[in-house]
Amino acid sequence: MHFLSQILEDYLTDHSQKEPVILKELTRETHLKVIQPRMLTGHFQGRVLSLLSKIINPKYILEIGTYTGYSAICLAEGLQENGQLHTIDVNAELYDIQRSYFDKSGYGERIHQHVGNALDLIPNMDLTFDLIFIDAEKKQYDNYLETVLPKTRPGSVILSDNVLWSGKVVEPLDKKDKTTQILLDYNKKLSNHPKLDTVLLPIRDGLTLSRVK
Repeated sequence: MHFLSQILEDYLTDHSQKEPVILKELTRETHLKVIQPRMLTGHFQGRVLSLLSKIINPKYILEIGTYTGYSAICLAEGLQENGQLHTIDVNAELYDIQRSYFDKSGYGERIHQHVGNALDLIPNMDLTFDLIFIDAEKKQYDNYLETVLPKTRPGSVILSDNVLWSGKVVEPLDKKDKTTQILLDYNKKLSNHPKLDTVLLPIRDGLTLSRVK
């Protein structure tokens, strides 16, 4: 579902920061070599992530769901000089393409790749994260949230992607559609969470911005 007309989407993109050349290259390679290229963050949302990261200026970033590395590079643009970004993905086959573009981006030494189940890996990370981006298995969003909250501080920001789920969250619910129900519950939980200030932004497929109190 397109929430805005293509003309308006093009206008937004044309009047936002230009897409870095390396990310254009990554987009092309992803479309050529990797299945489900629609999972890419893309130009407009990528610039939103970049600007948010620059505003927050985090020392430590956690990303759950790397895919081919587009969003990680965007988020890394706002890192402090001695900062680190830790990104987790279950698909080991994407490791090499991620590393190739991380190194080309100039942030390679600050981006740390992890392969495996985020719910197993995160509790063993002895870090407090200033910025967290959740963009992996939607059915695990609530578990991701509960797992990352102990790794935050007051002022930490948690971003949750795809929370509009192609508009299914406002359509009649198919009782067999477990993913949409989980996202409906997750969105409600974020909006009412006593430890979070939350706003849901209609960016691409829905991006929720939550600040830890």
